Parts: sequence; structure tokens; C-alpha cells
Amino acid sequence: MEKLGLNLGYLLVQIFNFLIIFVVLKEWVYKPILGLLDKRREAIAQGLEDARVASEARAHAEEEAAKIRAEAQVEASKIVRDATERAEAAARDLKVAVDAEIVKLREDAMANIEAERNNILGDLRGQVAALAIAGAQKLVGEALDEKRQHALLDEFFSGVKSGKVVVLEDVGFSGDSAEVTSALPLTDKEQNAVKKDILAKVGAQDVTFRVDPSILGGLVIKVGDKVLDGSVAGQLEGLRQSIR
Repeated sequence: MEKLGLNLGYLLVQIFNFLIIFVVLKEWVYKPILGLLDKRREAIAQGLEDARVASEARAHAEEEAAKIRAEAQVEASKIVRDATERAEAAARDLKVAVDAEIVKLREDAMANIEAERNNILGDLRGQVAALAIAGAQKLVGEALDEKRQHALLDEFFSGVKSGKVVVLEDVGFSGDSAEVTSALPLTDKEQNAVKKDILAKVGAQDVTFRVDPSILGGLVIKVGDKVLDGSVAGQLEGLRQSIR
């Protein structure tokens, strides 16, 4: 070693020092650095994984949000449509109810007017009878028996003579219902007599009565599309036509 110019002892000391430095660097420097690098790499990898998971979660959240918005829009449209339909149905029902109420009020008013008119005409019947009797007395120049007077007037207004409806004497048809029109309201007794004779000769069991002062006297009986005109106004019109 001396021929090579090397001092063996010094060389051994240097080798020993190098080993010490190597061990120190490996244990206290190199390994901690490698550990830090591993931790750093793991942290970066974890960060990337977290970022990926967050990205997927965000994408999923956006999809869910879009789905929720779409469902909310559909539900809102349905609610609005249902509310509109209910409002329209309520409006239609209200209109129908109002129209029905108007019709009912109109019918009630007409019925009240008809009843009031018939009451007034019924009250006038006695006055008309008195005037008619007075006129008849003037014409014949003598007083008529009171019983005969009332009988003549009853026949004139009711169209019933001896319990029979004059206009039904020669009737040749039948029906289930009949409408009877008189100039003044008939009494219950007169209505019963008319119903009985109509049932016997026409067969109609459903008989309705109405008042029309324009026929002057007598009765107009309608059975189906057939009309039996025994009114004073009809007789006068027939007389007028025959004169022509």
C-alpha cells in the first residue's frame, strides 16, 4: 500500500467515516425524504381521487337537480291544469245553477202572476154576472128568475149544461190528456164536472185548466193535436166568416 502512496490506516479511517456518513444520511435524510415523497404521492393520489369523486358527485347532483326541476315543472303544470279545469267546472256549475235559479224564479213569477190574474178574474165573475143579468133583463124586458139567471151564466162561463160539456157532444176521438181553456176561472164543482165528462167521452184522465179571457165564454178543449172550440169568440168568428 505504501508503494501505491496510500496510508492503510488513513484509508480505513476514511472508509469508516464514509460508512458512518452513509448510514447517517440513509437513516436521517434519505428515508425521511422517501417517506415524505410517498406521503406526498399518496396525498396527490388521494386528492385526485377526491376530485374525481367530487366531479362525479357534482355531475350526479346536476342530473338529480335537472330531474327534480323537470318533475317540478310537470307537477306544476298538472296543478295549474287541474286548478284551471276545476275553476272552469265550478264556473259552468255556477252558470247552470244561476240559469236554473233564473228559470225557477221566472216560472214562479209567471205562476204567481197567473194565480193572481185568475183570482182577479174570479172576483170579477160576480160583477160580470150582475152586468150580464142586467143586460138580459133589459133585452127581454122582464126580470129573470134568480136561479135561472145563475144557471145561464154558469153555462155561459163553464160551457157545461146539465152536467155535460157542450163541446163534447159529438166528439169522436180519444186521448190520455186534455187541456181546458175558459174565459174565467172555473169553480171546483165546474172543474169536476168537466173532468168527469172528458173522462167519459175522451178517456183522458190528466186534465189541466187554464184561463184566457179573450175567448169571452164557453170552453176550448185540446186533446193531443185536436182542438174542440166551443168558445164564444170561436162562435163569433164562425158567424163572421159565414157572413162574408
